[in-house]
Amino acid sequence: MRAFVFPGQGSQKVGMGVELARASAVARAVFEEVDDALGQSLFAIMAEGPDDALTLTENAQPAIMANAIAVLRVLQDEGGIVLADKAGFVAGHSLGEYTALCAAGAFSLADTARLLKLRGQAMQAAVPVGVGAMAALLGADIDRASALAEAAAQGEICTIANDNDPGQVVLSGHAGAIGRAIARVKDFGIKRGVLLPVSAPFHCPLMQPAADAMAAALAQTAPRALTVALYANVTAAPVTDPARIAALLVEQVTGRVRWRESAAAMAAAGVSRFIELGGKVLSPMIARTVADATTSSVITMADIEAIIKDL
Repeated sequence: MRAFVFPGQGSQKVGMGVELARASAVARAVFEEVDDALGQSLFAIMAEGPDDALTLTENAQPAIMANAIAVLRVLQDEGGIVLADKAGFVAGHSLGEYTALCAAGAFSLADTARLLKLRGQAMQAAVPVGVGAMAALLGADIDRASALAEAAAQGEICTIANDNDPGQVVLSGHAGAIGRAIARVKDFGIKRGVLLPVSAPFHCPLMQPAADAMAAALAQTAPRALTVALYANVTAAPVTDPARIAALLVEQVTGRVRWRESAAAMAAAGVSRFIELGGKVLSPMIARTVADATTSSVITMADIEAIIKDL
């Protein structure tokens, strides 16, 4: 069985989507539809930068989604690939969950772009710049990361935001607490703590204003029925009920991205092949989590042609 997976923030880079847009009218149509939905020239920022404009959360989130959906649409157009026929499950890392839902028919492309633009703006606005921070813990398992977070909190928020793979956990919370955590990694047998270049502390309780904003938005733009079941970030379990999906998307803003557990659970459910569309961030995490998994990253036209032959 296969799962199609979709990357999260940090996978953006200037020049993304350009080759696809040159080669495929279908890809160009995706980027144009997203530009129209947002009322901005997002594809110009994706293609030409500047980097700081693309890195802005409100731009990065819809850009990463648009790039992955363009890859999927070209796959569908060039190879006649029907996701529901080829995938047992879909999943996405953080904002990638919205991409996965778009791929599975829960949201239109335009609605997904608007939801992600709003999500990016709401996450940025939830916490003043400098108040929060995030850090990647390298060589950390979940137990050591949890112990470190608890020790570093000292009355502030310091929680696990992403459980990515058996050796990488990300913390999020108040800047002071994250600084204390980085300073104490060795005390907990963790190789290294690296401050992440992010503008807000995602996936922690400080994001509650953004969760409230998404609850209001999802009440207006409710998910539709899915063609493929989603493995949800906050439960690491499959879900198909649209009302439950909306609730989980709200919970996801402040909750933990349980990616390691999701990959392991999909493997336990029979997935042996993971295909990442639009990035090559999740494939290494999955390979480190599921020993015998086959992973592929599909980004370029050459990748698309290769995967069509394979499928």
